[in-house]
Amino acid sequence: MEIEHKYMNELNFKQELTAAFGQPISENPTQVMIEAAYRHHNLDWRYLTIEVGPNDLEAAVQGAKVMGFQGFNCTIPHKVNVIQYLDGLGESASLMGAVNCVVRRDGKWIGENTDGKGFVSSLNEITDPKNKKVVIFGAGGAARAISVEVALAGANHITIVNRSAKRGEELTTLLQDKLPCYADFSGWDSTYSIPTETDIVINATSIGLFPDIDARLDFDLNTLSANMVVADVIPNPPATNLVRDARAKGCKVIDGLAMLVSQGVIGVKHWTGVDPDPSVMRAALEEVFG
Repeated sequence: MEIEHKYMNELNFKQELTAAFGQPISENPTQVMIEAAYRHHNLDWRYLTIEVGPNDLEAAVQGAKVMGFQGFNCTIPHKVNVIQYLDGLGESASLMGAVNCVVRRDGKWIGENTDGKGFVSSLNEITDPKNKKVVIFGAGGAARAISVEVALAGANHITIVNRSAKRGEELTTLLQDKLPCYADFSGWDSTYSIPTETDIVINATSIGLFPDIDARLDFDLNTLSANMVVADVIPNPPATNLVRDARAKGCKVIDGLAMLVSQGVIGVKHWTGVDPDPSVMRAALEEVFG
């Protein structure tokens, strides 16, 4: 009996917790790839998908700290608003003014941003952004992260295309003032024509995200050419209308799963210290999406 009692005392049923906070969140597939990485690397960790509305964000952040979470991701609509509830920011998150990955360090919540670094990692597999001309649709948290990291990677001209002039001009000013690139803003109040000299086109909006899968970016498809690289941040569904249209045009394409995996790799390393296998994470997502 003494041996059995000692054995029972050595068992540990406590799992380390991580999560995603967002609204809507049910269509977010991040859990699939993160938990696949945890299993593959024999980590007794969990990743929870949690619906958190804007009015409950502060309570959710405090609750995660109280319950001993090691960190969490923030998605729509929390990437900017979460900052006020954190104890500090990493360099890139501070520059962008947006957070998508929160890490527990010495009992404090530190906001990081893996979106942009994940995107550039995916982009580098196809083309070097150095000296490239880039068009980005959107001016929210994802657009901020991507535009800053693309600028740091050497892009020399970034055009922000957005419905809200205020947000678009704010992001353009950030890029112009704090980064070594030229940036301009284009209002998106009608069908947009992509300039012929564009090298990279990026959708950083939520247009096409499930369940609104039939939605299309309002741009002139005839201005898309085969020499352009086209990227969509939407992971669900991976084959958005933009992805399909770009492939039909002969463009090199980065789908939302590529960026999701790349930023997920960085997030897992932030939380666990383990450098996860991206092929395991991508395979898990591909299985889910068929």
